[in-house]
Amino acid sequence: MKELICIVCPNGCLLKVEKLNENWSIKGNLCSKGIDFAISEMTEAKRSVCSTVKTVFPEVPRLPVRTDGEIPKKFIFPLMKLINKVEIKAPIHSGDIILKNVFDTGVNVIATSDLFELLKEGIYD
Repeated sequence: MKELICIVCPNGCLLKVEKLNENWSIKGNLCSKGIDFAISEMTEAKRSVCSTVKTVFPEVPRLPVRTDGEIPKKFIFPLMKLINKVEIKAPIHSGDIILKNVFDTGVNVIATSDLFELLKEGIYD
């Protein structure tokens, strides 16, 4: 039996997870999200990734980014290596894709701030 703290909702339930034959036994969850979380954690845990990328603009040297979905934990460090190689050379908007379909997961890395606004739109057109 493995114990997990569910991170899906604010309840933070202490889950007790055990695989019995082909079925999962999950106890301690206050909502149904805990069941999905526990099975995901035991089979292929996934996480969202937040970071920053370099820009060429001295006024905004780093731009915050995040994944638009969750990726398997085994891809987090390889993704950080890719993110560290990115350098933004043109103003972009919040939500623009920085890295598309990372590791064929269907998940993109997107900007979470608007460089146009940060650089006072129009200066770099």
